[in-house]
Amino acid sequence: MKELLRKIPPIHEALETGGFNRFIEINDLSFNQGKELVKESVTSIRKYILEGTWEGPPPDTQGFLDAVFMHAEKIKKQKYSISLHRVINASGTVLHTNLGRARIGAETIEHISSVAGSYNNLEYDIDEGKRGTRHTHAEKFICELTGAEAAMIVNNNAAAVFLILSALAKNKEVIVSRGELVEIGGSFRISSIMEESGAKLVEVGTTNKTHLKDYQGHIVEDTAMIMKVHQSNFVMKGFTSAVESEELAGLSKEYDHVLYYEDLGSGALFDFSQYGIGEEPLISDVIEKGADLVSFSGDKLLGGPQAGIIAGKKEAVDLLKKHQLARVLRVDKMTIAALEMTLLHYLKKEEDKIPAVFSITRPKEDIHQQSIKLVDQLKHRNVSFILELSEGISKVGGGTMPEVELDTYLVSVQHNRVPANEIHKRLRKQDPGVITRIHQDRIFIDLRTVTPEEHDEILEALVELNGQIENDLPFS
Repeated sequence: MKELLRKIPPIHEALETGGFNRFIEINDLSFNQGKELVKESVTSIRKYILEGTWEGPPPDTQGFLDAVFMHAEKIKKQKYSISLHRVINASGTVLHTNLGRARIGAETIEHISSVAGSYNNLEYDIDEGKRGTRHTHAEKFICELTGAEAAMIVNNNAAAVFLILSALAKNKEVIVSRGELVEIGGSFRISSIMEESGAKLVEVGTTNKTHLKDYQGHIVEDTAMIMKVHQSNFVMKGFTSAVESEELAGLSKEYDHVLYYEDLGSGALFDFSQYGIGEEPLISDVIEKGADLVSFSGDKLLGGPQAGIIAGKKEAVDLLKKHQLARVLRVDKMTIAALEMTLLHYLKKEEDKIPAVFSITRPKEDIHQQSIKLVDQLKHRNVSFILELSEGISKVGGGTMPEVELDTYLVSVQHNRVPANEIHKRLRKQDPGVITRIHQDRIFIDLRTVTPEEHDEILEALVELNGQIENDLPFS
């Protein structure tokens, strides 16, 4: 191995060859860009030689430098290509956190494109002809939909929680039930964010039971807030009790210095329970019950972009808008455009134009018909896969409605010669990648979140994969 390594030509010699000149010319690179890529290529090949995995020509042969430049070209393609790609979600999880959560609707995309591709009135008052504020654009829709007096948007719900605690409870006490000291994704804990904000956590009750008297017994002059945290990503059952929103709102009203804030997490504007799906509280109901402030996510049950939405009493929201953190946590024009169009769909009762709402409430029979169509199309194309159709379960996802199971149909795909994990890998590495489930040496395709256009792409991906398998073609 050491003998082979010693035979690798020095970098400066490689740069003086005609092969290098062709490499930078074909790839439209500067001399320095080409030099760095060649250095990376040689370093990589050294590693392969040491590991015994180098399959190219030996360093002392004429073709070695050509192999170096070819490998450098592969590195260039990886370095200078985008890493955020469109994928097809055929996993059956609607708000798949790893796949970007809520999909944005067609009209919303058009609005984002219009705003992003031109100058706009983000902070310009057209009527007055002077500087305006970005807070106004979606605020009117949020207020109309929720009954709040005022609203604002920050970049996610964690930011909303942090801003509220920092601006309204710093160095003051905030009362929270022990059963609501939750942790969400990424090790984000209510207790930790409260500590970072400067608010003082006062835990009341026990893990499974908290009563109104527990809150009453801890309100002092230094109390700034009673905070209720919705248990959106887990469920407690059995010997449990919690205090309802209206009771906590009523208690806070007995004190001039105590606010009632409810962190709703997922945030539903649509009543999914009318479809027999979960028991998620509506934002409008919580505000009607007397909450001074609520916060919730934009990219979960609401079905919009990633955002943290704060709604409630005007006096409290105005203080948040003036706080220094409001500028740190503010959202850009594209987020506002996406959110206001999503909210407009709710106002116009066009929830079917919001993909998340449409997918969650999509009838099982509709998915059944689409699944039958896919199986029939694949059989018509004479694929060698073993295909079966069965009943199954989809999930809402995104740390939302953890107990809800959405009835669906699944297309299972097997092959006599290729294991399921290989089919699973090859599908996700297609362009676009198809993300499926894998269980008991079968992959499952759930079409709940798959559009007609994506349906056709899944069909072609499976046909192409079948061709690779039948012709023993290598997969790259």
